[in-house]
Amino acid sequence: MSAARRIGLGFLAASLLALCLADLSSPRPDPWLTLARIGQGLAAPDFSDPGGLAHAAMLTLAFALCGVALGAVAGLLLAPLYHLRAVRLPCIAIRALHELFWALLLMNLTGLSPLTGVLAIGLPYAGIFAKVFSEYLDEARGGGLALPAGTGRVTALIWQRYPQVLPQVATYTLYRLECGLRSSAVLGFIGLPTLGFELETYFRQAQYDRAMVVLGVFFLLILPIRYWARWRLMPAYLLASLWALSRIEVPPMGAGALGRFLEDITPTPLRTGADWGGWLDKVLWQQGWPGLVDTLVLGQLALVLAGVLAALAFPLIVPRVAGRLGAKLGHALLVLFRSTPEYMLAFLLLQILGPSMLPAVLALGLHNGAIIAHLLGRQAATLPLRADAPRGLTLWGWELMPRLQGNFRALCLYRWEIILRESAIMGVLGLGTLGFYVQKNLEELRLDRVAALLVVTVLLTLAVDSLSRRLRAVLLPGRRVRIEGTRGRDPGERAR
Repeated sequence: MSAARRIGLGFLAASLLALCLADLSSPRPDPWLTLARIGQGLAAPDFSDPGGLAHAAMLTLAFALCGVALGAVAGLLLAPLYHLRAVRLPCIAIRALHELFWALLLMNLTGLSPLTGVLAIGLPYAGIFAKVFSEYLDEARGGGLALPAGTGRVTALIWQRYPQVLPQVATYTLYRLECGLRSSAVLGFIGLPTLGFELETYFRQAQYDRAMVVLGVFFLLILPIRYWARWRLMPAYLLASLWALSRIEVPPMGAGALGRFLEDITPTPLRTGADWGGWLDKVLWQQGWPGLVDTLVLGQLALVLAGVLAALAFPLIVPRVAGRLGAKLGHALLVLFRSTPEYMLAFLLLQILGPSMLPAVLALGLHNGAIIAHLLGRQAATLPLRADAPRGLTLWGWELMPRLQGNFRALCLYRWEIILRESAIMGVLGLGTLGFYVQKNLEELRLDRVAALLVVTVLLTLAVDSLSRRLRAVLLPGRRVRIEGTRGRDPGERAR
């Protein structure tokens, strides 16, 4: 039996086990009634507070710009040192935690302040930027401006290697700005004054006419990002963002916040001499283990759904399969789902279907499936085809899918670690994943348990990332798959 078949059977067994363990019920008595009221809100939107919406949209953009700028600068400085274990391991650890986890943790140190939002985006993005930029720098060795013999490493880095990678760095940073906008909106669900805060408020008050307007404003902000995100305008955007964030009124934290924070995250047995056994039993067995199981179950089902949707949806943006008009409509559909934050989508579905894993599975599957389908569709558009190649579904089933199955597997395995990271945070919505226990302990001011659960989350993410890399190496021997690092290159180069 081939390695690919064994891996496939393993994933099938894991998926069937996850399906048996998952709660996929729809406990809301009449979801159609909620859908009808949402439809009424969509048909008759309420534009009665344009000033409030404009302010929330401005702050959403401000948090994203400042957070991404912080992450990009830090990543650019760390990238030349990324080969060092002392730099690489902290970068891996900080990017393993979702931005929402960072915000929940930092809120105990910096309060409900602009600094919390900027750091919540900037810290994990710094780890991501450092990894991607280091790959760009590795590929830039030996080219560029000719320097005299004996030139120092720092001088060569500044005058030879950095100039070579600036186009890729600029392109990838703009892509990360789109991700930053999604993260910024989601931070509103924990109280920061972004569009997510407005959306949650209106949905909880059943003011669907206003909620639909908030969603529309978010899409108007993120969908045309390629048109308004210009590098020559970035200095003005950043200055305006800093001014807008400086105008936010911040509740006082009181003196000694850092000392209290450091004391609170220290495990209770170290502070008070309490029994380690009881503390570990509570944190790891009673909370960490069930949270870990539910996170894995949710992540596995979401991965399967994302893979199925991607395989079915990527032909929608290939003109030879869907036609020119169909490809445009398919592209618009995929852009809509991949632009909607998975947390926001899960929240919306939760209002319709009720509290279970089903809304989170659908949200994660739709969002990540749209991303994978978009990447596969762009690769499919660059494949050389025979002059007599078929069209339509025949082309998809007999030509495109067989030729792209290696990339399809690699993309699914790559998104696996990201889906697990996102599954953990779904607990903040009330599901039983690790985020649920993190939120519970935050409400009880047990930061030592929060820190321990976040360590469990990091270890889970790293373990799945390591397994994903090993499986990609088995499925694609001799090829080093760099999916994030290809964002700054042209589509033809991505496909090779």
